[in-house]
Amino acid sequence: MDVQIKEVTTLKELKSFIHFPFDLYRGNPNWVPTLLFDELNTLRRDKNPAFEHCEARTWLAYRDGRIVGRVAAILNRRHIEKWGQRYMRFGWIDFIDDPSVSEGLIKTVETWAKEAGMTAVHGPLGFTDLDREGMLVEGFDELGTLATLYNHPYYPKHMEKLGYVKDTDWMEYEFSVPPEPNETIARIADIALRRNKLKLLELRNKKELLLYARELFQLLDDEYKHLYGTVPLTEKQIEAYIDQYFGFVTPDFVPMVMDQNNRMVAFGIVMPSLSLALQKTKGQLFPFGFIYLLGALKKNDRADLYLVAVRSEYQGKGVNAILMNKMHGVFNKLGITKVESNPELETNQNVQGQWKYYEKRQHKRRRVFIKHFSA
Repeated sequence: MDVQIKEVTTLKELKSFIHFPFDLYRGNPNWVPTLLFDELNTLRRDKNPAFEHCEARTWLAYRDGRIVGRVAAILNRRHIEKWGQRYMRFGWIDFIDDPSVSEGLIKTVETWAKEAGMTAVHGPLGFTDLDREGMLVEGFDELGTLATLYNHPYYPKHMEKLGYVKDTDWMEYEFSVPPEPNETIARIADIALRRNKLKLLELRNKKELLLYARELFQLLDDEYKHLYGTVPLTEKQIEAYIDQYFGFVTPDFVPMVMDQNNRMVAFGIVMPSLSLALQKTKGQLFPFGFIYLLGALKKNDRADLYLVAVRSEYQGKGVNAILMNKMHGVFNKLGITKVESNPELETNQNVQGQWKYYEKRQHKRRRVFIKHFSA
């Protein structure tokens, strides 16, 4: 029977859209689910402030009344204004290993893109750079993370057959944490603190951490603005991300470096790995999901690096070493022996260079695909 592509128009259908990966990846030991309420809030117009400058549509693919695929398309006006690219984004793409399904989904996105006057389609991308992005092209036998997408190995092959090519790649690394601080990093950190008259902020609780949350996001916006696909965040988006993520973050895992005027110079956001806990939650916080997550936050031998930013005028002055030395101490204290870098643009040599003092392996790669329309 032919594949039918149907646009999602009801809350019930949107919930089916969000649940589809739980069927597609059932039994896969490397897929890490999202929390269902987070996905729902991201895709609902009345919940996600990105809809103030974005249009988005979602579709489900059916065969014999059964869902066999899904995709979302996003027209991000801030991307068009900033980059001068009339590109449509696709994301939330999943499908069974059947070319007619992937083609039906992608052709539907392309049709809307052409109707809207776009010149290309690229993805997987979200509303912002803080959403999950990039299709996995290496590392299918590696455990995923909260911050990243997972997909079957056949996905990239389908994209290539549909005329999509590489636009950019992100690399991911796994680092081993030695049981003792690295003397070289510690020495560079000490010199950087004294020479630049900097200090590590000592936060006692989450309430104090929240006082610096907006400044953190402003620094992130400033220092990430040149990176692929980034768009500036609105105040409402910043508020939403604070509400969404800062409940999980603890001060020990958010080192902040301040100058002598108490201006934020750099920060890092790290968390104990929630991958195995999220698999146990099956996407639900209740009745028991929150217990698994709290357990992972308290006792864990793995951690995930989420974000690092250093103010431009302090880059190359050893400030990264301050953050790394601080986190190395936290890792040793808590018994964390492995750290996931999460995605780093393959062209970002500065970020990749900071890991030279650690034993590491590049174990994953993910890609944004693009297809330009002929004139």
